[in-house]
Amino acid sequence: MTENIMYDQASGLRRMTQLTSTKVITVTGGKGGVGKTNVTLNMAISMARQGKRVMVLDADLGLANVDVMLGLRAGRNLSHVLAGLCELEDIIIEGPYGVKIIPSASGTQNMAELTPAQHAGLIRAFGNLQHELDFFIVDTAAGISDMVLSFARAAQDIIIVVCDEPTSITDAYALMKILSREYDIQRFKIVANMVRSYREGRDLFIKLTRVTERFLDANLELAACIPLDDNVRQAVKRQKIVIEAFPHSPAALALNSLAAKAMTWPVPHHPGGHLEFFVERLLVHKPRAMEAFIRE
Repeated sequence: MTENIMYDQASGLRRMTQLTSTKVITVTGGKGGVGKTNVTLNMAISMARQGKRVMVLDADLGLANVDVMLGLRAGRNLSHVLAGLCELEDIIIEGPYGVKIIPSASGTQNMAELTPAQHAGLIRAFGNLQHELDFFIVDTAAGISDMVLSFARAAQDIIIVVCDEPTSITDAYALMKILSREYDIQRFKIVANMVRSYREGRDLFIKLTRVTERFLDANLELAACIPLDDNVRQAVKRQKIVIEAFPHSPAALALNSLAAKAMTWPVPHHPGGHLEFFVERLLVHKPRAMEAFIRE
């Protein structure tokens, strides 16, 4: 019964979005502190400045910070949706250049550990979302939880943000290993973040490719090298993004270049090329806990 309801919701979303195709991008990294949210927001706002319709989902369900980083105040968030207090549409806030943001909760343990029923409710909520979008960007939590894997599997493109440190490289590889071996995902876009030079970023990418080529059936693409730039930290302190606060800084130029590149990535023009692709992939690739819930 629950599974039928969720597929009905996804079918409704298909009808609502049949006139537009939406590129769904998940930004993840395995390890915390690698700059996923900075990459997400700068990329999203750069796209919006060029006239694209963009929505960002803050999918860090326990330590959300997208709204805080932009200096925005979210009256309600995903926790209120899951509690049945409002609809997903009611919590959306608008950021710079019209970017739509779906905020999550911060410092809330039960949001980081959703029950199967809550996870199903989160997916169902997207069935009532009525926005024509060019890009839907998901900023995940750190780690390799079922929720992170679900959002990664549901995207058309996966950006892995990695820094030149052993734990970041190891965690990025672990994430790709699970997605490749267990879910047959073979394409990953790599963003080398906070590197001292393009050569350092390229070397970091080569480190990853050497391991993946040896042990995984995966195809890696170096999407960007974002330089280590103190302007990023200064922008965060001002609750602004670096492409706005310091538009000519090295990091801003690299992030704008990443956004421009992402806008050239092909958008599917077949069933599954709309926003319902995201919802239906979440349904088809249910996390282990949800599978048990649906069987009951």
